[in-house]
Amino acid sequence: MPESIQGGLGKLASLVASHDIFLDAGDDATAAKAIWLATSGAVEGLAGAPPTALAWLKSQDFKPSSRKVALVPDAKGGLAGAVLGAAPTRRAEPEGLVGLLPPALPTGTYRLSSPVHSADLAAVAWGLGAYRDRRYKSSSGDAVPKLVMPERADDERVRAIVDGVSFGRDLVNMPSNDLGPADLAAHAALLAEKHGARISVMKGDALLAARCNLLHAVGRASEREPHLVDFAWGDTGPRITLVGKGICFDTGGLDLKPASNMLLMKKDMGGAAATLALAHMIMASKMKVRLRVLIAAAENAVGGNAFRPGDVITSRAGHTIEIGNTDAEGRLVLADALSIADEAEPDLIATFATLTGAARTALGPELSPFFCDDDAFAARLEQAGLSVCDPLWRMPFWSGYESMLDSAVADLNNVSESPFGGAIVAALFLRRFVTRAKRYVHFDIYGWRPSAKPMGPRGGEVQGARALFEILTEEAGRKAH
Repeated sequence: MPESIQGGLGKLASLVASHDIFLDAGDDATAAKAIWLATSGAVEGLAGAPPTALAWLKSQDFKPSSRKVALVPDAKGGLAGAVLGAAPTRRAEPEGLVGLLPPALPTGTYRLSSPVHSADLAAVAWGLGAYRDRRYKSSSGDAVPKLVMPERADDERVRAIVDGVSFGRDLVNMPSNDLGPADLAAHAALLAEKHGARISVMKGDALLAARCNLLHAVGRASEREPHLVDFAWGDTGPRITLVGKGICFDTGGLDLKPASNMLLMKKDMGGAAATLALAHMIMASKMKVRLRVLIAAAENAVGGNAFRPGDVITSRAGHTIEIGNTDAEGRLVLADALSIADEAEPDLIATFATLTGAARTALGPELSPFFCDDDAFAARLEQAGLSVCDPLWRMPFWSGYESMLDSAVADLNNVSESPFGGAIVAALFLRRFVTRAKRYVHFDIYGWRPSAKPMGPRGGEVQGARALFEILTEEAGRKAH
């Protein structure tokens, strides 16, 4: 770990979660209880279930479309297995609903006894549904039910995804007193070192020497210095650069947020968490790419040296930025990191950020907008999101709104005076700093699951990471380094 961030760790985010969730297919699993998926219109179509199980379900008036779990007794009154109402709907495929099982089942070992179209998705759904964060509880709680890895599942790939998402969720769920910029940088460094990546970290006034004036300005009012993490992994294949917004707490700065709007601001580093989650998936699956990760970490605090509305700050790219609102700080820290990424002319730059409330107003918390000028890539990404239950919706880089960023005193403003199109305007601001990369995609995520769903409990979420991983897997393959 770089000396500059040693000692910057509060609570640890787990880099390995799947060991507690899965048994290998080759392990002794003779005692594993059966799980049947009711995917047809009636329980009579429950493949592989014994007659006693069917009779029990009928007596309970169990509906295959219920999305509920029924425990099935054996002849001695013990547990024979469980049935999940998983008839396909417009909202979910059966494999994704497997994530409902871990919170509903008693501790023990289980196996899928019904055929599934995608064993990988079923296993991933189980792993994501089994996630729990008890680091701040006085009791660790009951053990998590385990699943025998389905025979046709790609064990390495499933574990890479589950571990990556769990790591990202752990980071988002961590309170800001334990996850400041140095802590986030230290977790990124631990991930980089686990996979043998080459890493460098800048912090504090060193950012000024690197012309990262925007990142420095956003973070300078906090006692916890801003950090820029930069690590690289892999030496063959397409050049993929991931850039994450790491605002570890956002007060809004001098344009102070109302108290109620700060309650979830520990999640304002959710873009960095999604970036690191995806980076782990890529490295753990040994994808044949040249990966670079940039994390712009800061705390947007209030102080005597806080940056002000009306200030004009020069970005690393040389653009002068008028600060129209200090609560639009995420796009500022990303601008400097994007400039560094773009200078290397990679094949793809992807930004992940909890960037705008306008995105939530447009699409709600579960559906993340993304922006991309490549029509074919965007269509594939949207479809990939649906196929892995990581839904995305394309929104436009609408050039007609470029003038909303005009400033009378500088090259551009960081916000628009108009109340309309906020997510698009923010995306257009970021695109100003990408001129050399062959392809650019921006994800404006919520980073939080307001209530428990099939793919995970309430809490931090790394939206978009699994969808983009699907596309990168298709394009680069999974050949070993």
